[in-house]
Amino acid sequence: MTHALPWHGSHVLPPRLLLAYRRTRYVAGSVAVAIGERSAAADALLADHAARTAVLLTAWNPASRRMPAGWNHRMQQAMAAWLRGRAVVAGEGAWRRWREAHLLVIGGVAPMVGLARRFRQHAIVVLARGRPARLVAVTPPARGACATTAHS
Repeated sequence: MTHALPWHGSHVLPPRLLLAYRRTRYVAGSVAVAIGERSAAADALLADHAARTAVLLTAWNPASRRMPAGWNHRMQQAMAAWLRGRAVVAGEGAWRRWREAHLLVIGGVAPMVGLARRFRQHAIVVLARGRPARLVAVTPPARGACATTAHS
């Protein structure tokens, strides 16, 4: 089957959570993505922006714990505020009854790992031109860290 994705040293994502990430289908604009599969639409979008990579991420349901819709929307807006000035396409990730708003952000991966960590997410989806989409684990934030609704 699949191997657990390394997460924060010796920690790994639980197998059921890893399976859910891998079965989720992500759509942003005309780009449809599945983990482990290449997307011609993603390649075209990256080429249009002269970029090599993009990232799908969300602020919804931190640590995979379901949160109220209003809270999720506020956190997604806060994440969008952090991304002002970047090329972003609104999207969604869905599997079975689980649905979350996502943002497809054109550009480098490292800053998006930090942003996902700030919003207490387990992983992000990385798109690289000509390659299959891959799941990248995000180490948890330091104890006591939490998402903020504004940035400087």
